Amino acid sequence: MEPATTPKSSSEVTASDLEARIAAIAQKVSQPQAGIFGSGSVSWRINRESALFLGAGRAALLQLAHPWVAAALDQHSSLLQNPISRFHNTFRTVFTMVFGSADQAFRASRFLHTLHTRIRGKIPASVAGYEKDSLYEANQISALRWVYATLIESAVYAYECALPPLTDTERAAYYAEARLLAGLFGIPPDALPPDWSAFKTYVYEMCQSKALGVSERSHFMAHRLLAGSGSWIKPPRWYRALTTEWMPPRFRVEFGLRFGRAEEVSADRARRWLPKVYRTLPPAVRFVGPYHEAQARLIQRPPGALTRLSNRFWIGEAELPFKE
Repeated sequence: MEPATTPKSSSEVTASDLEARIAAIAQKVSQPQAGIFGSGSVSWRINRESALFLGAGRAALLQLAHPWVAAALDQHSSLLQNPISRFHNTFRTVFTMVFGSADQAFRASRFLHTLHTRIRGKIPASVAGYEKDSLYEANQISALRWVYATLIESAVYAYECALPPLTDTERAAYYAEARLLAGLFGIPPDALPPDWSAFKTYVYEMCQSKALGVSERSHFMAHRLLAGSGSWIKPPRWYRALTTEWMPPRFRVEFGLRFGRAEEVSADRARRWLPKVYRTLPPAVRFVGPYHEAQARLIQRPPGALTRLSNRFWIGEAELPFKE
């Protein structure tokens, strides 16, 4: 794996590269209707939890800390105008990869790759190790890997905020499965850290490097996002406090995120009451719609009304897409 100390371009994922990775994953799938993981996987256990929403803000801000990703979000998405649409688009793709059938997961992978081929442009201003007007492309491995890393790590932060911490064995299994998921992003195995410890080292080194950096535009976008710009959902104070607490210290500073005594108290209170409240939720609310849909599919039943309603909240549609 290339070092995280420079923002040099890595190779682009081509359509043939992606097909080779899909083929490798397909060989490991024993029950296509159960998807690439299956109901006994750690990935299903973690990603079924509505608590994952707790980590969405952290993942979004860390993505904005990557100048390529920030420029792409600014120039090619509706993040500020319609953040709910961006939320739906992200979860629709990821949940289909995790909870869809193998065929649905592979179709979602191809769709994402095709979408990314149209996302390219220039960095609008010099930041970190990037010169103004330097080129970016969404299908570059280095950018894909960072987006993937923010999702994988933030999911663990969120899960362990509401539920008991994962054991070392569970964390190792989760990351092993996450490496499989990375193939659907087009990321080759040799571009990934081999285990959870190495993955955490990669994230740490990235956060110390010139591969990341916050521009004035990224700073503006982050604060608008945390303020609920363009949405009827306004993140409460405790959510903003948790998001800030979970950010690397460097990016608290670069994003200008306040974390004084009041924020510390708010985050601490949230970490104390969230588990108590969360564990009382009924499964229909606690577990996301795509998980319920996957369970129904395995017993050959259509998703019920509550599942379809939950899906509309999480992915903006009544059912997972990319069905035959």
